[in-house]
Amino acid sequence: MFVDRINPDSGYWLLSCLQDKSHGRRGFFEALEAEPPGAAAALEQIKGLYAIEEDIRELKLVGEAKQLHRLTHSKPRVEQFFKWVDEQLMRQGFTPSNPYIKALNYVRKRRASFEVFLTDPDVPIDTNHIERALRVIPMGRKSWLFCWTELGAQHVGIIQSLLVTCRLHDIDPYTYLVDVLQRVAVHPASRVEELTPRLWKLHFADNPMQSALHDFPA
Repeated sequence: MFVDRINPDSGYWLLSCLQDKSHGRRGFFEALEAEPPGAAAALEQIKGLYAIEEDIRELKLVGEAKQLHRLTHSKPRVEQFFKWVDEQLMRQGFTPSNPYIKALNYVRKRRASFEVFLTDPDVPIDTNHIERALRVIPMGRKSWLFCWTELGAQHVGIIQSLLVTCRLHDIDPYTYLVDVLQRVAVHPASRVEELTPRLWKLHFADNPMQSALHDFPA
């Protein structure tokens, strides 16, 4: 999950949720005992997609070249995988509570989200790196009880997502927040997406607005 998409009509921050293939893969790991051949086949197909991503990294492909490589090599595998999923769900002899059936239903229901990475080269195949970045949040534990209200907790979540997104883009969160909290008052609402970390880095990172405290002697 990462904050880097804006709804231009409402101006509200949106969380662009990347459905995580690693979650689907985990379901098949848990189904290995219930249906070893089927679960193993699913894991092997998913493994093939990750191998293609490794090729992309080794070739150092970016932008259109990266997307073309995915469309050429990953898309046929994804289509074949979901065709196989449909065929498996038509098999008889499994109860709805079977871990294997649950894993199949999980990925089928999320097909559209699973395929996002095929249309946008900037979208990773999964969100493992983002989840690792968010692991620092549970360290707060009972501290988050002092958000006082549900709305306060939601705002904390938004700020935490912004901070993590900044780190993912090699942006100093303090510099970003100091700039954006001042710039938002004068920035055109029609271009509010420029204040998301990724686009802010392109437009404003070289000359960020600073706090009046910046010039105070140490």
